Amino acid sequence: MSAIPSVTLNDGAWFPELGLGTYNLRGTEGVEAMVSAIETGYRLLDTAVNYENEREVGEAVRRSGVPRDELLVASKIPGRHHGRQEAIDSVKGSLGMLDLDRIDLHLIHWPNPSVGRYVDTWQGLIEARQQGLVRSIGVSNFTESMLTELIEETGVVPAVNQVELHPYFPQERLRAFHAQHGIRTESWSPLARRSELLTEQLLHELATIYEVTPTQVVLRWHTQLGSTPIPKSSDPDRQRENADVFDFTLTEEQIAAISALERGRLWGADPDTHEEM
Repeated sequence: MSAIPSVTLNDGAWFPELGLGTYNLRGTEGVEAMVSAIETGYRLLDTAVNYENEREVGEAVRRSGVPRDELLVASKIPGRHHGRQEAIDSVKGSLGMLDLDRIDLHLIHWPNPSVGRYVDTWQGLIEARQQGLVRSIGVSNFTESMLTELIEETGVVPAVNQVELHPYFPQERLRAFHAQHGIRTESWSPLARRSELLTEQLLHELATIYEVTPTQVVLRWHTQLGSTPIPKSSDPDRQRENADVFDFTLTEEQIAAISALERGRLWGADPDTHEEM
């Protein structure tokens, strides 16, 4: 298996082209699953306050034996911590749970527009970075207009926007906006969980051509679009399969065919209306 390559974010930091989602990885089994992933070659662990497993993520980092500077830990500010000082306090709380000296990437988890404090929260993240608490800052589930507001109000462009993205919802317009502004796209639910995506005939045909699995075809589609997928798995064999996607290259026509599977959002999590605290 080839090593997972990385890209450079707009702030100069490195960022893997594929990472591990850690949602629901908790307790001893969760730590073991994350250590297994690190041993396989994963270098990005994505967590959040609301995942209630920051402690396990920090333990996995320490137990892995991999030098700290070779790992990237990302966490997220929940809706109940929106606000400038609240955001700074939230970052400090996450650092305490992780028991690490810094967080490599910190995101605003959801914009929660009815609360109307995501700009203040972004200002808090900017200050947290200035204080050396975090290395890179970004957002999750932000729309073009929300990103524009952040940039115009603060002059600071998010390094990352983590959004729902998969072949059923390829987000072409948002990805183009990201590219225009140097924002790295990150894909949550990259395999369209709880859908029939992996049974699509097209994916099986491409898997046969490249002698890989439909899952690997989808994850390679993500990376060739310029997005970092963060598939979640606690199974070492599945972790290895998910990460082993850099030894083949889809054609532009094949990428377009996969994108043509588009249906739209699968779970109704529209950032203009969906909110999480």
